[in-house]
Amino acid sequence: MEFRLYNGQNCPKCPKRGGSCIKACGKLDTFDWLGDIDEAQNATDYVEVQFKNTRKGYYLNSNKLELTKGDVVSVEASPGHDIGTVTLTGQLVLLQMQKNRIKPGAEVKRVYRIAKPVDMEKYEEAKAKEQDTMIRSRKIAEHLGLQMKIGDVEYQGDGGKAIFYYIADGRVDFRQLIKDLAAAFGVRIEMKQIGARQEAGHIGGMGPCGRELCCSGWMNHFNSVSTAAARFQDISLNPQKLAGQCAKLKCCFNFEVDAYMEALKQFPPREIPLETMDATYFHFKTDVFKGVMQYSTSKQFVANLETITAERAHEVMRMNKNGQKPYKLNEKATFAEPPKEYQDILEGSVSRFDRTKKKKNRQSRQDRFPGGRPQPPQRAFTPPAAATPPPATTPSPAATPPAAPARKLLVKKSPNA
Repeated sequence: MEFRLYNGQNCPKCPKRGGSCIKACGKLDTFDWLGDIDEAQNATDYVEVQFKNTRKGYYLNSNKLELTKGDVVSVEASPGHDIGTVTLTGQLVLLQMQKNRIKPGAEVKRVYRIAKPVDMEKYEEAKAKEQDTMIRSRKIAEHLGLQMKIGDVEYQGDGGKAIFYYIADGRVDFRQLIKDLAAAFGVRIEMKQIGARQEAGHIGGMGPCGRELCCSGWMNHFNSVSTAAARFQDISLNPQKLAGQCAKLKCCFNFEVDAYMEALKQFPPREIPLETMDATYFHFKTDVFKGVMQYSTSKQFVANLETITAERAHEVMRMNKNGQKPYKLNEKATFAEPPKEYQDILEGSVSRFDRTKKKKNRQSRQDRFPGGRPQPPQRAFTPPAAATPPPATTPSPAATPPAAPARKLLVKKSPNA
């Protein structure tokens, strides 16, 4: 029985190249741009194997197995064996080993075999215990009063070893914790401390840009990020916008800071005010993309905002240095602020996407009919023909009804009358 994951051959997400995986279908996946060249695939016996989340290792295919991307293999571990997925083969493995500072001549563990059904049964049994083990280990650490957070637990493929990933601000003495965990779960315990960025990579998620988190998709080396990178890019120093899902500064601030620093060399210093005949202007904002600068007559708030180019700012500074003052700041060029083409998703009402009941557009009669309500067309009226009256007849005396007898009016007399 052959076990194969979706991020290898016959991947349903990658219909091109005969089903071979051509894009990142897993965490920290590497695009194999040499996958179509047979010489590159047979250049080395080293393979890249990925385990749970972002843990990877490089192993030697000493048994000359025909391995392709996506094969589930059993590899050497200490002690026992582990189960992982082949994520890269061929020439690119040597480049990845060089990137991770692993020399090809160093001692590397071996690939035993392609996983058998017995190996997969043990692997599934071990993986089923990870969630319960993490919850119980958190309770044990809390009972011991340790200032740490156990973020993830990973069992080895044979179930004989468990790796506990934890986060802590300082050093933690977990000697008693290891004894309690070994007694509670009956396996070999290994503790690994990770940072907040590594934890976000383990959990995964979507960034504010709409793409997968960089620490989960491709980044495995984390450089320090400072607020100076945000200042160079004129990003608002709002903690909600500066922090990522790991509650640290976003790593993407370092991606473009070099380009911004190179572009800012064409702009004059911001701390130098501009003197004119009518007022003194102070720097307010710089738009690197448009190459313009905005100046205000007040340092504390926006007043009489003027937008000029970097060349105009250099010219005014040279005039002030020579003791001259221009009549106006934007004397040579006037820039109209273009309409805002984007909108911050954090701004606006939170109920703007709710469905609202549409009100019927009831207009008054005067609004609908300014000149008066139109009258229906008049039809010609034809009077009916006059009917001939019947001849007058004299009623007979017998037919005349008798007159009613006169009634007597009774009047009650008063006794004093």
